[in-house]
Amino acid sequence: MPIEYIALMIPFAGMAIGVFAIWTNHQQKMMDKQAKISAEKAAQYAVGNNELEQRVRVLERIVTDKGFDVSMQIEDLRETSETKELN
Repeated sequence: MPIEYIALMIPFAGMAIGVFAIWTNHQQKMMDKQAKISAEKAAQYAVGNNELEQRVRVLERIVTDKGFDVSMQIEDLRETSETKELN
């Protein structure tokens, strides 16, 4: 390989290292943004899960309450919804 080719390859190698550094920096920023988005989604799911857990707790209390007549409550709800539909 002639010396002229080597002399031409040195600047190209420097540019390639620069391009590689820019690319890795860009990849790092993209990973940081993706992590932030994932954290936000996880927080939203946590809020949704808390709401669902609270609703399930209420339903469990209703079902397990010994003095609670479920069928009577269902009938009351049906009667209330029927009266609302008539009005």
